[in-house]
Amino acid sequence: MTIWNHISHFAFAVREFVAPTYRPERHYMRGPGPACARRTTSLGITLH
Repeated sequence: MTIWNHISHFAFAVREFVAPTYRPERHYMRGPGPACARRTTSLGITLH
C-alpha cells in the first residue's frame, strides 16, 4: 500500500511543478497593516 502512496505523492509533485495551482487568496493583500498605521500616527499625518 505504501508504494501507491509514494506514487501518488510523486504524481502530485510532478503536477504541481508542471502546472502549479494558483490560489488568489494567498496573494491578496487587503490594505496597509498596523505598522503603517503606527508610522502615520507617530508622524502626525492624516490620510483622510
